[in-house]
Amino acid sequence: MEVHLHVHAFAILVIVWMSGSPVSGGLCRESCGGIPVLYPLSIDDGCGSPYYRNMLTCADNATLRLRTPSGTYPVVGADYADPHLVVTDPSMWTCERPFTSVRAASFSLDTSTRFSLSPRNDYLFFNCDEERVIVAPRPAMCDRYPERCDSACDHAGYLCRNLPGCRGALEENNMSCCAYRPRAAESLRLMLRHCESYTSVYWRAVGDKFPPYDQVPAYGVRVDFEIPVTTRCLQCEDRRRGAGGTCGFDPATRDFVCICDDGRNSTTDCADGHASRYHASAGVVAASVVFSISAAIGITGLVLYIRKIRSTKVVTCGVQSNENRFF
Repeated sequence: MEVHLHVHAFAILVIVWMSGSPVSGGLCRESCGGIPVLYPLSIDDGCGSPYYRNMLTCADNATLRLRTPSGTYPVVGADYADPHLVVTDPSMWTCERPFTSVRAASFSLDTSTRFSLSPRNDYLFFNCDEERVIVAPRPAMCDRYPERCDSACDHAGYLCRNLPGCRGALEENNMSCCAYRPRAAESLRLMLRHCESYTSVYWRAVGDKFPPYDQVPAYGVRVDFEIPVTTRCLQCEDRRRGAGGTCGFDPATRDFVCICDDGRNSTTDCADGHASRYHASAGVVAASVVFSISAAIGITGLVLYIRKIRSTKVVTCGVQSNENRFF
């Protein structure tokens, strides 16, 4: 009886596991806390592009967060026409709260992903040790030829004199400031070792003005991302070929999957009459597994019953070991 229960439990687990593969039931969520989450990004495994798998989380369907090697950060904005996210680092200082010295890890990204720090970010460091940090005005040529400039921190930068939302706050708090554009995340970490705090300001695009007044500074870190364009994804989203689907992938193989509104998972598009129904095929396989297990149980039970009838001795169950137990 115990063997029967264990095997039946195993069969149920097989059905549950296979029915949920490769994409869990239901459609891909397209927003979190009012922020759109569209291809290639996703908050559900099997949705979007595999390049961004498990990079975003949605806590309580209210807070979108980005995972990085330095921590998990709230996402406050997303743009897909000009692909980028805007994230905030709670350890960064802003003029909305009193200045405090923060010794925390600076924001960083995994360079092996399709995310990258935008060149529109400027980093401001406060109260740096000038014996350890080169604090000097940044030559005008650096804007056009940044590779020719050294790693000096510019104390005469525009943002140090015009902090967003609190112009003049540095003088009131007797704070020193310098602007720095790092070439790598490691440079940020090194700078923070010799400065009391830092913040990031990105240049937000304003569509109703002309350059150079079409951008305004705002607190946050702009993180750019790539949108991989494939023929299969375009066909999947093309509503002229059917109801239109959502681009996704098989979590097990990372192969492309078109997720349709009716629950089908096609290898091409939702109008494909030969679309592979993963859930249906999984059910067939699971049923076959259950049938095979049931047959094996029946034969084994019959043999044991015949042996029990023929035996005149009392048969007792042996002690289960790790070699003969199912779970």
